[in-house]
Amino acid sequence: MNPDLAGSGDQDAAAHAVRDVIELLEVLWNKGRDITTTAPVSSSQLRVLYILDGARGINLRTLGEVLGSAPSSVSRMCDRLHALGFIERSLSSASRRELELRLSGQGESYLKELRARRESALFEVISGMAPTDRAALEKGLSGFRSAVEETSPRSAPAAGDAVETA
Repeated sequence: MNPDLAGSGDQDAAAHAVRDVIELLEVLWNKGRDITTTAPVSSSQLRVLYILDGARGINLRTLGEVLGSAPSSVSRMCDRLHALGFIERSLSSASRRELELRLSGQGESYLKELRARRESALFEVISGMAPTDRAALEKGLSGFRSAVEETSPRSAPAAGDAVETA
């Protein structure tokens, strides 16, 4: 037996289980969309908000590199987020030719509210789990995150991670 394929059935089952959980989370997240007090944003725009939440001033070029997106796409996303009042643009202290992007107070509030709704939905589900299942979930998710961090190129920060803008 090829050692690279050893346990591949377990890996397949784990991958399918993770996919199923992601789909369930999407349903959970969408349930709360109708009660949000501000305009919902797309998943791509939400990713921009998460990146800006971890950055203390980032320019469009760097944001595009982190996202792996074309400058025109990044600019349009930022235009929409600016129009919603979720981001602020200001002249860069490093270069007058660049703009720095930051979350606005409204953007911070949106993320705080979104995270609170999601945590509430998760708490409701997790509180119905047996303590041993909760412990196993925490351990498994910790292992999953570690594996992602070890195997993935660090092209995009996780929510809350700082972004270097040098």
